[in-house]
Amino acid sequence: MTEPIRVLLADDEPLLRAGLALLLAQTDDIEVVAEAADGAAAIELVRQRRIDVVLLDIRMPNVDGLTAVEEISRTAPEVRVIMLTTFGDEPNIARALRAGAAGFLLKDTEPDRILHAVRAARSGDAVLSRQVARRVVDQYLAAASAEVTAARANQAQRRLAVLTNRERDVLVTMGHGLANAEIAEHLGLAAGTVKVHVSRILTKLGCANRVQAAILAHDAGLLASG
Repeated sequence: MTEPIRVLLADDEPLLRAGLALLLAQTDDIEVVAEAADGAAAIELVRQRRIDVVLLDIRMPNVDGLTAVEEISRTAPEVRVIMLTTFGDEPNIARALRAGAAGFLLKDTEPDRILHAVRAARSGDAVLSRQVARRVVDQYLAAASAEVTAARANQAQRRLAVLTNRERDVLVTMGHGLANAEIAEHLGLAAGTVKVHVSRILTKLGCANRVQAAILAHDAGLLASG
């Protein structure tokens, strides 16, 4: 049998940790092996234990989740970190993206989506709540619309030159916040084909997740037409 996905829960709210632990305990393929109430404890547990996925709150006392994801990404890049967030955390999400977070979930995400996110992160897929992705990208586009210099645009365009025409089509839809199923419907592709395209796009562009790819598409001018 395949070993269960080993999860660390890091949140300063005991009730939220208990709820997540209860949810994950109902599955056969996910196991909560450790819990932490702040970022410092999370970092130490990742060092001590074999962890596959961390569910990490952005806002915690002492050492916050942003500092924790930066350290975990630096010292244990094989560990996938999903940030737990609330609306209003978009600037923090941008920093977590740069640090290498594997994904983001709102704290009120449906239970089935949380289970899917843990499994997807373990398999190497990007995990982004669609609401979070759209808010982050929209905020970035609003703030950066007048700041894309010619040099930055040229650099983004050179990076995108490695993509096929179909991959560029998929990237544009990613940039507008569409989930894989929506991309498949929009472009007339099979869901499995879209997943392959997304994985290849992220690999070719050296992006850790869909939001980073969307920002690159914006800088290259691919999203200007809406």
